[in-house]
Amino acid sequence: MSELEITVLPALSDNYFYLLKDTATGTTAVVDPPVVDDVLEQLGADGKLDLIIATHHHGDHTAGIEALKAKTGARVIGPAAEADKIPAIDEQLAEGDSVSVGEATARVFETPGHTAGHMSLYFEDSKALFCADTLFALGCGRLFEGTPAQMWDSLSKFSDLPDDTRVYCGHEYTLSNAQFAVTVDPENEELEQRLAQIEELRANDQPTIPSTLGEERRTNPFLRAADPAIRAHLGMESASDAEVFGEIRHRKDNA
Repeated sequence: MSELEITVLPALSDNYFYLLKDTATGTTAVVDPPVVDDVLEQLGADGKLDLIIATHHHGDHTAGIEALKAKTGARVIGPAAEADKIPAIDEQLAEGDSVSVGEATARVFETPGHTAGHMSLYFEDSKALFCADTLFALGCGRLFEGTPAQMWDSLSKFSDLPDDTRVYCGHEYTLSNAQFAVTVDPENEELEQRLAQIEELRANDQPTIPSTLGEERRTNPFLRAADPAIRAHLGMESASDAEVFGEIRHRKDNA
C-alpha cells in the first residue's frame, strides 16, 4: 500500500494538471501536462520524472509531452484508442489495465464521450480519480467525439468507487457548472450551499478542485439522471437515464 503525494498545477486559462509522487519510492509522474517549465520547476534540482500520463489527445492536455520526454527521459503512456494522436507514446492502455507509479497502482477505465478514446485512472490507496474531461466538479465534458449514451456509460463506471474518492478533473469550470446545475436541480439545498461556497472560492481566486465523488453524487446533475426531482423538473419521468443525461447535456451546451 502506497499513497501518492498529489500537487495540483494550474495552466493556460483554466486547465489543471497533476504531479504525482510515490512517497515510498520517490517515483514521479505527471498527468496531462500542457506546459513544460512549471513541471521542471516542481521537480526541483534533480529534474527526475519517470512517467507522463495522457488521458486523451486534446492539445491543452498534451502540448508539454514531447519536450518533457526529451528533457527527462520519462516514459509516455496513454489510451490505446488514441495512440496515433498522442505524441511520443511508449505504452498503450485499455480498460482493466493498471498503471504503477512506484508502489501506487491505478486501475484504468476507458471513458469515451468527450473524445472517442478518453481514459481515466483510479488510485485506490490514494482515493484519487484522475478523470480529466470526463467528469468535472458539477459537470462533465462536452461530447466532441461521443454520444450521450457513451458518456453516461463512462460516468457510470465510477458508480462503485467510494464517496471519499477525490475527483481530479481537467478544468476550473466549477462556477459556471454550478450556475447551470441549479437550473435543472432547483430544489437541491446542498447544491445551493455548494454554489455559495464556490462563488466565495472563485471570488478569492481559489481552486475548487478536488471535490469528492460523494459531493458530486449529491449535487452534480450529470450523475443524477435517475433522481425523481430532476426527472420531474425536466418532464422526463419515464425516460431512460441516458436520455435524461442527454437532455441535461443538451441544455448545458445551449446555456
